[in-house]
Amino acid sequence: QVQLVESGGGLVQAGGSLRLSCAASGRTFSSYHMGWFRQAPGKEREFVARIWWSDRNTDYTDSVKGRFIMSRDNVKNTVYLQMNSLKPEDTAVYYCAADVRLNSGKYYVSYWGQGTQVTVSS
Repeated sequence: QVQLVESGGGLVQAGGSLRLSCAASGRTFSSYHMGWFRQAPGKEREFVARIWWSDRNTDYTDSVKGRFIMSRDNVKNTVYLQMNSLKPEDTAVYYCAADVRLNSGKYYVSYWGQGTQVTVSS
């Protein structure tokens, strides 16, 4: 069982930066692929970024490539999402996810955090 607690959301102007953190409990944290997803009002939850448990490889949705960086610290049981050059369309609730798997183009997640709001003003 893994519990996830996000922090770091807030209000920022377009072009600004925020860093989200996700603290995880559970001894198996380091064995999971971790991810970030987001959900804007009236839209479905969408994949943002993922990091492998072993070699720290990452992948990102096209709209955030070059702007967002995901990292993890397996000693602190924490993952991060550094968000730079933020745009109003990045406004959403951001969710941390554990045990993220991709199968036939769809993401499957075993554990979700409660979410943190990110609002980017123009």
